[in-house]
Amino acid sequence: MRAVLQRVSRAKVSVAGQVIAEIGQGFVILLGIAPEDSEDEARYLVEKIIHLRVFEDEQGMLNRSLLEVTGQIILVSQFTLYADTRRGRRPSFTVAAPPEIASPLVEHFAELLRQSGAPTQTGAFGAHMLVELTNDGPVTILLER
Repeated sequence: MRAVLQRVSRAKVSVAGQVIAEIGQGFVILLGIAPEDSEDEARYLVEKIIHLRVFEDEQGMLNRSLLEVTGQIILVSQFTLYADTRRGRRPSFTVAAPPEIASPLVEHFAELLRQSGAPTQTGAFGAHMLVELTNDGPVTILLER
């Protein structure tokens, strides 16, 4: 499981011209699922994400978590995080989980975020999405499990 975590001041996701998710301060999480991933990896990453201290305190130090700043999340499934570009010029995505494995695990991940106290919206699995965000910092972190 791979997650690209972007700290944002605002973000939104649109499908076919309609905004389906929109937040202020928080995270946009791009989540890639591998075939061997399970709910254990999801739990680990959710705990890491919600407690990761990447928001400033009064002194400007990165000492606050998403929960401490009452941040929000947009979670977007992103199979291209498993692109294999070692050969040729066209990426291969054969190491990404197929939709029947990835979709339920992405939904489970979103539900774990919500249960942890983080208001979470999602993109549309398998849809062509436009993701607009203002990366705050910029702070972008790659997490793997």
